[in-house]
Amino acid sequence: MTVIQQKPQNLAIHTNPDHDLRVVECEIPKLRPDECLVHVRATGICGSDVHFWKHGHIGPMIVTDDNGLGHESAGVVLQVGEEVTRFKPGDRVAMECGVPCSKPTCDFCRTGRYHACPDVIFFSTPPHHGTLRRYHAHPEAWLHHIPDHITFEEGALLEPLTVALAGIDRSGLRLADPVVICGAGPIGLVTLLAANAAGAAPIVITDIDQNRLAKAKELVPRVQPVAVSKGESSQKLGQRIVEELGQEAKLVLECTGVESSVHAGIYATRFGGTVFVIGVGKDFQNIPFMHMSAKEIDLKFQYRYHDIYPKSIALAAAGIIDLKPLVSHRFKLEDGLKAFDTASNPGSGAIKVQILDD
Repeated sequence: MTVIQQKPQNLAIHTNPDHDLRVVECEIPKLRPDECLVHVRATGICGSDVHFWKHGHIGPMIVTDDNGLGHESAGVVLQVGEEVTRFKPGDRVAMECGVPCSKPTCDFCRTGRYHACPDVIFFSTPPHHGTLRRYHAHPEAWLHHIPDHITFEEGALLEPLTVALAGIDRSGLRLADPVVICGAGPIGLVTLLAANAAGAAPIVITDIDQNRLAKAKELVPRVQPVAVSKGESSQKLGQRIVEELGQEAKLVLECTGVESSVHAGIYATRFGGTVFVIGVGKDFQNIPFMHMSAKEIDLKFQYRYHDIYPKSIALAAAGIIDLKPLVSHRFKLEDGLKAFDTASNPGSGAIKVQILDD
């Protein structure tokens, strides 16, 4: 093994079933032969991290013990296992955090749908610790080289971009499709960037927060923002979306998971159109069943991603998608609790909060 200098403390951000949030000190992991030790230089706080902290679960994924957070990470390789051939100390990498079993007997892995592997280890999803720590051991096969001109901050943002690109792929978006994006949070905004790059036209984006709508307009000037009013019916909001779009949507990319927002998207969709849900919401929700039936509206969903990271890196490296404006707040790893307070506070004006470690 080749080793370069590292700091003595391996700090990490953990939560537990009592909804505590703590900066803890962990052991520096010992490498398996196929792993690389990565100094995690940038990690974005995802809505799922906040959800695990505040609510203790997402669907059947439940925090039952001490659990490390974070899965939007990039860093630099410090050390490599004896079987590693693709990386060396000093290499800059993004981490794909869903590690499937890769066994030949697994139908999902064998057919390329590895994100559905029942034995997948997804770092930060209980019971597996996340990458929001100084040092993390990661399998070589699930690391991706990032070029020198992509910053570590951008490297961490490749994960939410990968989520958005997976949605674009599965939704079947085509050039000049009229598209509605529900929600201008981090996933909604990166989905906007991806839909814009894919040639959607026209595009409407919705949100209850005027600052986020302004950010959407800054990122993609041709997008038409629609402000969501509290107490407004989903039918009325759907009508306003259609008026702003100039037609009913062929595709709605729903990035909030909020029931009323899903409904508004449905009411804004044309006959034979599709509502594609990327957002995470309540376990059980109602839908306007007969409205969808009478208009043959397809309702589809996304679960993570597969085989998308190379596309994300290529788009960011070529400047086709600029991720840099998405980072609104930066904190040191030692100030991780402040970072989570900012990310979970609607009044903070946060878009993407990142935790950095030099």
